Formats: sequence, C-alpha cells, structure tokens
Amino acid sequence: MTLSGIQVAILGAGRSGRAAAALALREGASVSVWDSAGPGAFEGMPEAVARHPNAAAEDGCGVSCELLVVSPGIDTYGPYVAAFASHAAEVIGEVELAARYYRGSIIGITGTNGKTTTTELVARILCHAGLGGAACGNYGIPFAEIVLQAAPPAAVALELSSFQLETIRSLHPAVAIWLNFAPDHLDRYPTLEAYRAAKLRIFENQGPADTAVIRTGEDLPPLAARRVGFSTLDAAAEWFSDGRTICQRGDPMLDLEQDTKLRGLHNAENAMAALAACQTFGLPMSIMREALEGYAPPPHRCEMIRTLDGVEYLNDSKATNLHALENALRAQTRPVVLIAGGKDKGLDYSSVLPLLREKALACVTFGQLAKPLTELFSGAVSSQAVVTLAEAITTARGLAPPGTTILMSPGTSSFDQFSGYEQRGNTFRELVNQLH
Repeated sequence: MTLSGIQVAILGAGRSGRAAAALALREGASVSVWDSAGPGAFEGMPEAVARHPNAAAEDGCGVSCELLVVSPGIDTYGPYVAAFASHAAEVIGEVELAARYYRGSIIGITGTNGKTTTTELVARILCHAGLGGAACGNYGIPFAEIVLQAAPPAAVALELSSFQLETIRSLHPAVAIWLNFAPDHLDRYPTLEAYRAAKLRIFENQGPADTAVIRTGEDLPPLAARRVGFSTLDAAAEWFSDGRTICQRGDPMLDLEQDTKLRGLHNAENAMAALAACQTFGLPMSIMREALEGYAPPPHRCEMIRTLDGVEYLNDSKATNLHALENALRAQTRPVVLIAGGKDKGLDYSSVLPLLREKALACVTFGQLAKPLTELFSGAVSSQAVVTLAEAITTARGLAPPGTTILMSPGTSSFDQFSGYEQRGNTFRELVNQLH
C-alpha cells in the first residue's frame, strides 16, 4: 500500500505512536499525533509530525483522515476512539501498520499468560539460527521500529495482546502460537466473549500453508492452518512434557533443568510452543537446544528473590489474572503463604479456593481487593487483609515457618497502587532484600 499524500492520524504519543508516525512519514503520509497528555508526552516525536497535546474526544469529532492508527493502550471500545474514528476511512493499530510493510516471516504469540517468556524463547532461537528473530510487539520494541531498520530481520517473534489484535486487518503470521485462554481484562472488554474474539483474530489470515501451535485441550473453532499440539497433561500430544523432559512424539528433545533455568509446568508449555514454532522453519533440534542453554525467564515470573531463615521469597508480579495465579500455586512444591491483591478487575476468584486448600498455609491480601479477597479466601485458608505491599510482606513473614515459600502472585493488575506489574515486582524485590 502507498501512503503518499494520505492523511494519517495517530492516537497516542508513546513509543508505539512515535514508531507508527515515523513509518507513516517514511511512506509519504501527512501525519498528526493526538494524545490526552501534555506537550511533554511528545518528546522524541519526528519533527514533521503535527502535534496535538491535551486532546479530548471533542477534538476527534473534527478530525478527518484516511487512516487512524490507535496505540494499544487506548481503549478501542471507548468514546475517545469512537470520536476520532467517526471521520476516518480505516482504523488500525501500529502492529497492523508495520505488518503492511514487513517482508519477512512472523511468528505471532498470544495467550492470556506466558506470552513474554515464549516470545523471548522464539526470538532467542531465531537469532541463534541466523534469522534475526527480534522480539517485538507487546514485548520488546514496537513492530514499526523493526520495519524502519535498514535491514529488517528475516523473521520476528511478535507478541500480540488482545488489544493489538483488535485492530489488525491483514497481519499474517506464518506461525501463530495460542498458549492458553482465561478470563482477563474484563475492566476493558464488555464481555468475556469479546476478549476471546479479539485473541482469536491471530488465526484470521492464516491458510493451509501456515501453522497453528496450540495447547492441547483449548476450545478453538476450526482453523485453516495446520495444527501442532503441545501438552503437560496429554502424553499423546505431538509435544509433551512432564515438567522436566520435553518430548516430541515420544522422543526426548530437551531437559529443562539441565539445559535451561526454566522451571514449572507453565514454562514447559512455553518452551514446547517455542520449539514447535521454530521447527517449522526447518531448524534442527541441536541448534534450538544450543539457543536455550542457560536461558532464565524474565523477571517477575516466579522469580526467586532470596531464601531467609529457611523461607523462599518468590516474585510473581506478572500474575495479573487468575490463570497466572493458579499456575504459580500449582507449580509450588513447598507450603505457601500467598500474597495477593491489587486492582479490582471484576474477576471471580472462587476458582482459586481448591488450590489454596491444597497449597497454602495462609494468605495475606493487599490493595483495592484486600477485604473482598480475604472474605473469600477465608473459606479455604486463614487470611488477613492489609493496605500496602510492605505490610503484606511483614505479615506474611510472621506466618511462614522454615521450609515454606512466600509467594507474591497478585492475581490481578497493579494500577491501584503501582504504575505496572514491573514497579510492583521491583518494590517487592527491594523490600524483601531489606529484610534482616
């Protein structure tokens, strides 16, 4: 497609918006960027861009453009986007814009949990094999920045959130990975079905020559792509793991504990998905195994902080939904004192109760959800509500005898008290390291 002489309006002046603006400019468009924040948000924006700080929905009603590009952090269901879209010929996201100018192969990764670890694994394998393999999209750098490089890589590991998938049109992954699905983001989506429909768009443009790598047992509609299954429950799946050894059709391929620093069934699933996806490029197992040697998962994902007085402290701040919390609990082999809580996203936490009875000695809840969670969790295990994360750590320490684990796995987002899960996890790490 050509953007020469086209009016392109971009919502959001963050890194994704800046990358989209630079790409649209390169392709000859006349570009304006709109953001509800002040002028400081436009730092680093290309000079040729028309900047509109403090933009409101009322401004959008007066904007006409052939193409509206929405940054993923902006709610496409809200009145802000609706106003700007009212006089736009087409509405897409930055990922879709970049895909229209990328000539390499895309491995797209989605799922409620595990996306970032899997994206890192795919990128690491592709890079080791000489295919470039940049991690981009929802993790890493914006896809448009990849396209703007003088020599874009032959393949990318593209993490795709539901927010990004909402606004695709032609994005076509040669391999699409579906890790899992669980309730999440109900503070943004009108229904659970709407969230699931956004996720399913990763398969929308695939054909028989493409591959869909899917966790066995996921309830998905018929797909045009060839399906490859992985599982930690069904030994008949093409890829299967008991949590340590990864096998393909019964043949051992990788020892997670010997070859990597990945631990737990959820990480076995991530590794199997990455191996299955990269194998479609004809990569030998020896190359993929070399790529994963010594790999450690990103921070905030059941990250061991320290052992003090015989008690392990694990930072699982990335657990921003119930499925991630359940995975973290299921992976523990020592009795747990759970720290959970944060922003109320409208989720039903009753599904966690059986695991609490099985795995937990006690729970400490904090943040906006502290009191309702304690009322619910008290039906399964002794629970206490506090206000801050610092109080939660102090309280949990008093409840955890030697030989146990204090697991901070919130089960919801952090935006009631923190700027994101990273700040929450970093705060937990700092506080734990200050204990004497």
